[in-house]
Amino acid sequence: MVITLNDAFLDVRKALRQHGVSGCDVEARELVCKAMNLDENGFYSKRRDYIFEDNVKEIRRLTDLRLSGVPIQHILGQWEFYGLPFKVTTDTLIPRSDTETLVDAALAFVNGRTRTRALDLCCGTGCVGIALARFARSTITCLLADISMPALRVAKDNVALNRMTRSVNVATCDAKKPCPDIFGSFDLITCNPPYIPTAEIGTLDPEVQREPALALDGGEDGLDFYRAVCKNFKSAIREGGALMFEVGLGQYEQVREIMLAAGFEDIAVFRDLSAIERVVCGTVPYTIPKETIEENRTDVANSVPV
Repeated sequence: MVITLNDAFLDVRKALRQHGVSGCDVEARELVCKAMNLDENGFYSKRRDYIFEDNVKEIRRLTDLRLSGVPIQHILGQWEFYGLPFKVTTDTLIPRSDTETLVDAALAFVNGRTRTRALDLCCGTGCVGIALARFARSTITCLLADISMPALRVAKDNVALNRMTRSVNVATCDAKKPCPDIFGSFDLITCNPPYIPTAEIGTLDPEVQREPALALDGGEDGLDFYRAVCKNFKSAIREGGALMFEVGLGQYEQVREIMLAAGFEDIAVFRDLSAIERVVCGTVPYTIPKETIEENRTDVANSVPV
């Protein structure tokens, strides 16, 4: 049977819709583009073209993978975040639009400064730190850190993919242990830590359960990493600097209390596009006049090897 590219797209969309996949239009297009090695423009320009049987088989194979519960991001091997492309594997948390709120908050902070040295802790794909460095309007260097070596390899690939090697580097780091002295100090630390309570992981959507448990499990109450990072990394933040967390649904009040107890000030909460409290931010207070610090500050080394 001879079919056009558009026929194949409609078949995939119908199958995804019947399976209850949200965003079936976008996913169907992405699967067809993947099978045909086309970009979005190529898809629309070739929709009336007839396709070969081998192409049809590949489209069906990818569709079957999606219907079996494999996340679309893992099938494609890449996903967009903050308008940038990011390599995605089963070793990393899939970048999600909710996390763009963390980038928004971080940009609002760094764009008011002359220069910034930032740390993206629990970086995964590196999407937060890379997007921050890419769109900052001021001078910035960013260190991406994670305990997972496979995740760091993905992050390093994403630094190269987005051509950010001059301002972004990667390093191994355990967020539950004291900040390594070699890291120096930072003006900003962003962190999207594991925050799912251990007992709830088995109840998550099957697609989410395919993501690495290391990136999901936040301990008994989901707050282990918030306590650890506040304890272990506050001393690595310069006076007037900030710590910004992404938080899970309903966790913002508890995280705010953890940050206050650790000595952070000016606690602020940022909502995502669904009006959910998604980011909690606190600053390190000054112990001497701010003007004196700004006059005498010198920047530290910008990169740390893995």
